[in-house]
Amino acid sequence: MLKPDTLALTIVLALLTALGPLSTDMYLPSLPAIATGLQASTGQVQLTLSVFLFGFAAGQFFYGPVSDRIGRKPVLLFGLGLFTLASLVCALAPNIEILIAARFLQALGASGPIVLGRAIVRDFYEGPRAGKELSRMGSIMGVVPAIAPVFGGLIAQFYEWRATFVVMVFCSIALAATVLLRLPESIRVKSPNRISFGSILRGFGVLLRHPGYRTYVSFSLLAYGGLFAFISGSSFVLQGVYRLDELAFAFSFAFMVIGYIGGTFLAQFLVGKRGLDGTIRFGVMSLAFGGVLMLALVAIGVPSSFAITGPMAIYAMGVGLTMPQSMASALMPFPDRAGAASSLLGICQMTFAAILGIVLGQNLGASALPLPTAIAGTGVLALLVFMATGKARTKSA
Repeated sequence: MLKPDTLALTIVLALLTALGPLSTDMYLPSLPAIATGLQASTGQVQLTLSVFLFGFAAGQFFYGPVSDRIGRKPVLLFGLGLFTLASLVCALAPNIEILIAARFLQALGASGPIVLGRAIVRDFYEGPRAGKELSRMGSIMGVVPAIAPVFGGLIAQFYEWRATFVVMVFCSIALAATVLLRLPESIRVKSPNRISFGSILRGFGVLLRHPGYRTYVSFSLLAYGGLFAFISGSSFVLQGVYRLDELAFAFSFAFMVIGYIGGTFLAQFLVGKRGLDGTIRFGVMSLAFGGVLMLALVAIGVPSSFAITGPMAIYAMGVGLTMPQSMASALMPFPDRAGAASSLLGICQMTFAAILGIVLGQNLGASALPLPTAIAGTGVLALLVFMATGKARTKSA
């Protein structure tokens, strides 16, 4: 069995939380091919990304509270099973409408592993140790978005886009087998509360009344919002405006991933010296600087794609510094309802990102400007929220 404070457990939890990014990043180079193959518009294809986030948010409503009641492991296996089935439907989709619907189901399945991965960390660890563990997971998880677009780009050049979803099927089967055979049940005391729609909403109400929880969730959703804006819009901007081919786009995507991994490694060093809040401070500064720099370079007409990818590496470093510490800080006051706290955090994060992705998708066109505008907006807002919430963060500590 996998044990706490071991690299093996960290890797498994990281791969579970990476299932969602894998579901989006691997098929990004194939988005134009999907539009052509299924005779769909850019907006319709972009909707396969945004609807994934809505499904991700909807699934997180139940996974955390149910796992608080019956345990992490059976709920985790259910999510992986649903993801496997939905990925198979995606691979066989005859039209864009079926693909969009299957992506929603795929998201319902993928939301379980990421919610429960965070909850398991809270079950095993506390305080800065939890933040460090989430940062370690982020460092490992960061390899997935580095590899996935490159792998997806190779698939797009040698096979049709459906092959990417077949790969997802095999990945989820391997993870399910590992969970079934090797992962122990982490929850120590199961919740005595009966599961109902009303009880879940009441539990969420308790969380939202906590000012520290609201604050740290805000940091997480803003950081991820800008990241998702890049994920959902970069293929159309870098391939459509800057004329990169599928493989060149996949490699340019690696700039963002390198920045993110760098941020998670830096966070592991900073959290022991500066604490959770001190690390978040550096993170939101990076978010704002990277976003504003990208907007400035695009606005003055720099012709190179580095005007997008360079500043995005800085923004992504901020994501690596901000998100793991914000998640740990949000969950810390609620050891008895870590699953519910993780669920609500994910719902807020994914709903915001989905709305931002839809707005961005409607404005993408011949200009690259809408993308840096969205990223700069989230970065600057995260910094402003940090500057305005010192009292709430002090009370939460």
